[in-house]
Amino acid sequence: MSKLNNSKEVNDIKKKFKEFDKVLQVLLIVGIIIITGFIIYSVFTPEPGYITFGYLNSDKKAENYPTNATVGENVTFYVSVGNYLNRDFSFRLEILKGNNQTFIDQSGSSNATSFVNSSIINLSHGVHWISNAYNVSFSQPGDNQIILAELWEIIPGVNDKYWDILTMHLNITS
Repeated sequence: MSKLNNSKEVNDIKKKFKEFDKVLQVLLIVGIIIITGFIIYSVFTPEPGYITFGYLNSDKKAENYPTNATVGENVTFYVSVGNYLNRDFSFRLEILKGNNQTFIDQSGSSNATSFVNSSIINLSHGVHWISNAYNVSFSQPGDNQIILAELWEIIPGVNDKYWDILTMHLNITS
């Protein structure tokens, strides 16, 4: 009787392995289909567009920004904007001066003094723009004086839309 029980147990185990093998094959096929769907989605879904926005130093390089200046000394810099939105982008820049009392949030800055506003600039997709040189000086000494550059999108028929802000922190000595 033990041989019969052993044979029956072996047959039961073989049946369970066959069932498990079928379940495993189905799961493998489903996994392959899901992964293929993710690959197809990522290939055919365009990447979201973006804007590059940054300061350039007086040599038009993104390095060695000034951190100290004296009262009345010009701090020279450029602003660069690149359009990679897959559409045209119209914008203006506002350059402001601030200090420790300046507050910056997701809608721009407050308690800063507007220094200059640019004209409207239109960029096609893939175009990188660099401003003319900006020269900003401070009349009072102080730590943490700030030069701000706000990027505002121009949308016809709608108020300008705040896009982004750059800050340059300086220590101004007399």
